[in-house]
Amino acid sequence: MLFYLLKRLALMIPILFGITLICFVVINLAPGSPATFQEELSPKASPEAMESLKKLYGLDKPIHERYLNWLRMVVTLDLGKSFVDGRAVKEKIKERLPITIILNLLSLLLILIVAIPIGIYSAFKSGKLFDRLLTVFVFTGFSVPTFWLALLAMIVFGIKFGLLPISGIQSIGAETMPFYERIFDWIKHLILPVTIMSFAGLAGMSRYTRSSMLEVLRQDYIRTARAKGLPERVVIIRHALRNALLPVVTLLGLAVPGLIGGSVIFESIFSIPGMGQLFYSSAMARDYPTIMGILVIGALLTLIGNLLADIAYFIIDPRIRVKRNG
Repeated sequence: MLFYLLKRLALMIPILFGITLICFVVINLAPGSPATFQEELSPKASPEAMESLKKLYGLDKPIHERYLNWLRMVVTLDLGKSFVDGRAVKEKIKERLPITIILNLLSLLLILIVAIPIGIYSAFKSGKLFDRLLTVFVFTGFSVPTFWLALLAMIVFGIKFGLLPISGIQSIGAETMPFYERIFDWIKHLILPVTIMSFAGLAGMSRYTRSSMLEVLRQDYIRTARAKGLPERVVIIRHALRNALLPVVTLLGLAVPGLIGGSVIFESIFSIPGMGQLFYSSAMARDYPTIMGILVIGALLTLIGNLLADIAYFIIDPRIRVKRNG
């Protein structure tokens, strides 16, 4: 197990290097630059001033030289300084990262708690009314744009009925509230974004769990366990569920990038001061150091999520352990 972990960690280094290289090239090939953004804010700026800005930002150098300079800083855990306000990128991300991680963890937890039991129950009710309703829910979850659903939820639950707040993570003056009221206020602000972020994942994960459980229930060893007279609960939990969760674990690792990418949309819609909102504002301002810093953190979180999924797969499936040891 330790050798497997070390091997995977070593493999993450070239993958992360490749991700940063591609992202750096794509960002610099995109139309516009920090200098042109400043020019839009100051239309009367002279060409000499624009050239001075390019030199200040180091944009007058070739792209490969700029990437190598950036890479040297990253190796020393220095993500550079923002072009917008001159603050250290590391400090800006440090302020926003906890909120984004909490949102994504809550969304992932909601998907696990709700989707897996629904998928298992639907497999037992295959062809029945519940299973057909779940199919409708799945197709709805895949077809409805989540940003449109977020706006609709804000109108219905926030504006029309006034049940839930529609922006931020706390109310104005929350600092003066008692501790339990602040916790309740924080939960109210997170209900809508976490639910909407989880919607598509709930639909997909429940369907995959259903398909996996149906496939497992048709296996010979399940018929043998039932023929031995084992209780149905034992057959499901001890024999069927463990094998049915194998593809689900793989999908969880693949769901991490989608959740992190969705943070950009939902944090902007709900005005949540997280890493996604910072990424959007930085992209609009062509703030290259901040964009690259956020992409590096996002890539790291994605790689860690996939590593955790592989470890869980390693633990759940004994065949993997035998293969690795062999």
